[in-house]
Amino acid sequence: MGRLALDPWTAAAYTARRWRKKSETPAFVMTALAHLETLLRARKLDVTLTTSALWRQAREERAQTGVPAIDAALGGGLSRGHLSEVVGPRSAGRTTILCHAMAAAVERGEAVALIDPCDRFDPESASGLGLDLRRLLWVRGAGNASCGLTALKATNLVLQAGNLGLVALDLSDLRAASMRAFPFTTWFRMSRVIEGSQTVALLVGEDHVARSAGGVTIALDRPSDHAHITWRGDSHRARFLGAIEIHPRIITARGANPTTSEPLEPLEP
Repeated sequence: MGRLALDPWTAAAYTARRWRKKSETPAFVMTALAHLETLLRARKLDVTLTTSALWRQAREERAQTGVPAIDAALGGGLSRGHLSEVVGPRSAGRTTILCHAMAAAVERGEAVALIDPCDRFDPESASGLGLDLRRLLWVRGAGNASCGLTALKATNLVLQAGNLGLVALDLSDLRAASMRAFPFTTWFRMSRVIEGSQTVALLVGEDHVARSAGGVTIALDRPSDHAHITWRGDSHRARFLGAIEIHPRIITARGANPTTSEPLEPLEP
């Protein structure tokens, strides 16, 4: 029988498995494994190592959304280094939660970015929620046929630049044809870019799009009778939106979280 030649890394891993139950591992195996870890760190792939400090931090650190009930259901907030999403129909509170999350990040001293392909963002309303616009990178689109792919490129560039606490991509009014034009590897690559980082990537849209393994979906329901909306003003001609009562469900890879089935307190717009 012929002998199968193994590369040095496979041989080192095989030898380490054979010596796992023994009192000590040969020095040459430890040297090979240390060299392999060095190569992984040089290519910024060390988040796959369970001995990496970045790997431990990515599991533990969370970013608060600024909505206490949601943060409690999430165990402290959105997981850093993961892709999450806020989905729901119009007037369900998507933008309100997004603005609260950005304001909470800025309050922690972090910079945030919003990629807005359909130019939906209202800076004056966001400022009223406490968002310091000086720490916001607002990438505005024109809402045309090519704005979806342009927004994806902008999002990738911002994520690769790093040093941001929250990067949000608003897909709410994007045309279905533009969504279908996205490469099928889009969300996997986006998740891979931020893996092990301190950045939270957040998608905002009407329907479920994507989330990473450690990310969540904050699904918002809108009552058909619009009882969740509170209006202010003396008459129908002189009234404005006063508050929105949101009805979120937290969905993870393990399923929906029933602890958030009750309505949350109204959020002032």
